[in-house]
Amino acid sequence: MTLLNLIILGYALGSIPFGLVLAYLGGHGDIRKIGSGNIGATNVLRTGNKPLAFATLLLDSGKGAIAVGLSALLIHKNILTADDFNATSLYIAAAFGAIIGHCFPIWLKFKGGKGVATTLGGLLAAMPLVGLGCCVLWLITALISRISSLSALITMLGAPFIAQILYGDLLYVSAPTALITLLVWVKHHQNIARIVKGEEPKIGKKKDS
Repeated sequence: MTLLNLIILGYALGSIPFGLVLAYLGGHGDIRKIGSGNIGATNVLRTGNKPLAFATLLLDSGKGAIAVGLSALLIHKNILTADDFNATSLYIAAAFGAIIGHCFPIWLKFKGGKGVATTLGGLLAAMPLVGLGCCVLWLITALISRISSLSALITMLGAPFIAQILYGDLLYVSAPTALITLLVWVKHHQNIARIVKGEEPKIGKKKDS
């Protein structure tokens, strides 16, 4: 029940569509009708409003981080018990819930973002060194390729291996991280097709450029 409760808690936080809300407040209308139609920071950047995109990035990342922080608080206060799980695996579960919420928000008929920023925020909070390693890997790949989706895919592919190297716990750490990787990859299936065709837009460029 603790595991399920943390996933539900994470989902509630993750389902808040900050990109959509900020785009409306910024006068850009429905972000789902711009560029790729995604509600994440990369698509918000296609409006040309960099501060708005940065705010979306911070808030989407914060959803994962706050979910982990709340789970740690609930466990510390004995409101929820760790049961047979170690604390790190429960933090990952909360982050996973937030990622599911971002990707499949009930408020948008389960059509949400692709979960990269929320994943990085969750990993930074649950496993700081793993999250930091992923951020560095994303930055290096982005600087080389200038393709956000490719950077995300490579970063997520590396995340379980980084977790395994640092924690050495396949069952409770690396395997749950791999589930997050699988979800993010599935959400990027259209991007993967465009990457293969050489049609994926560069960072900051409109999809039809």
